[in-house]
Amino acid sequence: MRKILVIGSGKSTSYLIKYLLDKSASENLHITVGDLNVESAEKMVSYHANASAITLDVFDKTSRENAVKNADIVVSMLPARFHIEVAKDCITYNKNMVTASYVSQDMQDLDEQAKSKGLVFMNEIGVDPGIDHMSAMQVIDQIRDKGGKIILFESFTGGLIAPESDTNLWNYKFTWNPRNVVTAGQGGAAKFLQENTYKYIPYNRLFRRTEFLDVEGFGRFEAYANRDSLKYQSVYGLDNIRTLYRGTMRRVGFSRAWQVFVALGMTDDSYTIDDSENMSYRDFVNAFLPYSPTDSVELKFRHALKIDQDDIIWDKFVELDIFSKTKMVELKKATPAQILQKILMDSWTLDPEDKDMIVMYHKFGYELDGKKHQIDATMVTLGEDQTYTAMAKTVGLPVAIATLAILNGKIKTPGVQIPITKEVYTPILKELEDYGIVFKEKEVPYLGYNPLNV
Repeated sequence: MRKILVIGSGKSTSYLIKYLLDKSASENLHITVGDLNVESAEKMVSYHANASAITLDVFDKTSRENAVKNADIVVSMLPARFHIEVAKDCITYNKNMVTASYVSQDMQDLDEQAKSKGLVFMNEIGVDPGIDHMSAMQVIDQIRDKGGKIILFESFTGGLIAPESDTNLWNYKFTWNPRNVVTAGQGGAAKFLQENTYKYIPYNRLFRRTEFLDVEGFGRFEAYANRDSLKYQSVYGLDNIRTLYRGTMRRVGFSRAWQVFVALGMTDDSYTIDDSENMSYRDFVNAFLPYSPTDSVELKFRHALKIDQDDIIWDKFVELDIFSKTKMVELKKATPAQILQKILMDSWTLDPEDKDMIVMYHKFGYELDGKKHQIDATMVTLGEDQTYTAMAKTVGLPVAIATLAILNGKIKTPGVQIPITKEVYTPILKELEDYGIVFKEKEVPYLGYNPLNV
C-alpha cells in the first residue's frame, strides 16, 4: 500500500483525513496520523482499516525521521514554524511534502535541493492562502489567454459565522484562532495599489477605511485591507496592474465598533498590565479611561469615544458585558490583547450546534479590444458541525486533493511552490466543485476602484 503520513490532527484536519480515508481502498492508501496527542489522532482515524495513529513529537528527531522515512508522501498540518524540520527530513529521505502554510524563507531555501531531487514541496494550498491563489489565477490566466490585460484585482476572504448561527450584535464569532483576530492588522501599515498610486493605511485608521461587498443570497459585507496587498504582485504576474487590493471580510458594522478597542489601546500586545489577575472586566476597561470622581465607567467610555447611548455600537459593548464588576480577568501579567481575547471568548466562542462560513470575493478588471471589462467571482461554503467546519473543509480538501495528485504523478513539477500553475489549480478546483466549493462568476460594468468613476 502507498503510505501517506499526516503530521498533526488539529481542527483543520477533519476533511483532509476523511477524504484520504474515503479514497484509501480505491487508491490503495494507508494513512498514518501522527500527533503529540495520540488520542486526537485516534479519534480522527476512528479505527479505520487503512489507517493508524501514532504518537509523534516533532522535536523528537528519531521518531520524526522514522515516520517520514516510512511514508511515500508527507502532509504537515503543524503550526507553520514547525514545518522546517519535517521538510529537511523530506529532503534527506526523498519524500514529497504538502503544507497549507505560507512559504517561509527557511522553506524557500530548500527549493534548489527539492528540485535537484525531483521533489514537490507544495505550500499555501489551504483556503487563504490556497483557494484564493487557485481561483484567482484560473480567471487571470483565462483573461490573458484571450488577449486581455489585467488592470484591477481585488481579493477578499472572511472566516465568519453562518447566518443561522449569527446570534449576536457583532455578527461574529471565533471560527479560528482568536488571537489572530484580536491582533489583526498590527505590525505595520496596510499597503496596496489604487489607480496606479501606492496607498497606506496605518493601524490606527485601518478599521475606518472599509469597502462594501454584496454576495448574492448572503447580503452585505465590509472589508478592511490586509497588511501587504502587494505580496503576490510579481508572483501573479501583475507588475503593471493599476489597482491591487486584498482584504478581510466582516459583516457591516463590525469594523466601526472594533475601532473603539483599537482607539482605547485594548488590542495592544506589546506590554503587560500589573495585577491583571485581580482585575474585573470593568477594572480593565477603566484602566484606559480618564479618572473622574463622579462619572461612571460607562459614561466615561461613551464620552471618550463619542458614542451616543442610542447608538447600536453602544449596545454591542453592553452585550459583551465588558462593564461587569464580577467577571474577573484571572490572567497573570497579561497584555491588553490577551485580556480582550478572554473577554471576547465569553461571547464569541462557538456553541456546540453553531456552524461557520467561509466567504471569498474576487474582482478582476481588464482591458480587451480597447474596452474595459470586469468579472466578479464569489464563493460561500457553510460548515456542517463543530468537527466538519467550513474552515476545515476549505483548508483540508485542497491539501488532500493535492497530496493524492502528487502521489499519482499528476502534479510533478519539482521545487518549493504555491498553487498558481494550471497543472495544479485546474484539477484541484474541478474536484473541489464536487464538494460544493464553487465560484459564481458574473460580468459587471468596469468602474475602476472608485464606483463614482463612471
